[in-house]
Amino acid sequence: MPADYNGRWEMVSNENFEDVMKALDIDFATRKIATHLHQTKHIVQNGDKFETKTVSTFRNYEVDFTTGVEFDEQTKGLDNRKVKTLVNWDGDKLVCVQKGEKENRGWKHWIEGDMLHLEITVLDKVCKQVFKKAE
Repeated sequence: MPADYNGRWEMVSNENFEDVMKALDIDFATRKIATHLHQTKHIVQNGDKFETKTVSTFRNYEVDFTTGVEFDEQTKGLDNRKVKTLVNWDGDKLVCVQKGEKENRGWKHWIEGDMLHLEITVLDKVCKQVFKKAE
């Protein structure tokens, strides 16, 4: 059985987020605001089906997916692009590949203890975020 991602996760660290946003061509003002936000992730997992919400005081982002099923994602609230998204299991890790305008775009999620790790990649930039389980 893959890892259990269910719960509310509170951000505790956010490394190199601005460089990833620059790679996505996000404007200066939005980058400055976004780098100072405290994000909360709400994840509901039912087997291979996921409902995810990332909430902050500035913008919220929701995406639902089933592992192994490619879908069209509109990254509204992020960089507002259309991408083809595919999330798969790699052991207990969730690995996402997003095909579109930017190369090497995607993310990885994994859990260590009560910490949820997120690694976001765009071009040659990598952001590392860590969230602590809140419930």
